[in-house]
Amino acid sequence: MISTDVLARAKNIKLVIFDVDGVMTDGGLTIGDDGQEYKTFNTQDGLGMKLLKASGVEMAIITGRTSNVVKQRSESTGVAHFYQGVEDKLTAFNDLIAKLNIKLEQTAFMGDDVVDMPPMLRCGLAVSVPAAPESVKQRAHYVTTKEGGRGAVRELCELIMQAQGTFDSQMAPFFK
Repeated sequence: MISTDVLARAKNIKLVIFDVDGVMTDGGLTIGDDGQEYKTFNTQDGLGMKLLKASGVEMAIITGRTSNVVKQRSESTGVAHFYQGVEDKLTAFNDLIAKLNIKLEQTAFMGDDVVDMPPMLRCGLAVSVPAAPESVKQRAHYVTTKEGGRGAVRELCELIMQAQGTFDSQMAPFFK
């Protein structure tokens, strides 16, 4: 059961910011002998992101690692704002908020570790995943039931659409 507080927070969201490793992926890193990094993304998460974008909510990625595959994923899912190789996620968060002229309570941040806490503590809806450290989960407004890379992103996208009353209209084309 989702609390009324979480639903009220989700109703105001205009921008969702995602960490990548542990949120959009299961947190594992596969690195080949050639030094190339590989990540596995969930297709249902990707569709959820596209539907959320179609419902009028902007998306961003702020990640500490640098990877071409993450840039490709952001482009394929409609993420308009992309920050990678970021050591200080709060600085990137503040830059994005200022650039978009958006209020803190209109932002959601989805992270899975302590490096995500500075923006999570300032946004309107802080979301984490079950595998996050207890210190992160205790400070999140909502912890998904699905794991990172296994539907957690889709769960958040649907929660926001449901809170904003756009879920049914986004689903309608699939159930004709």
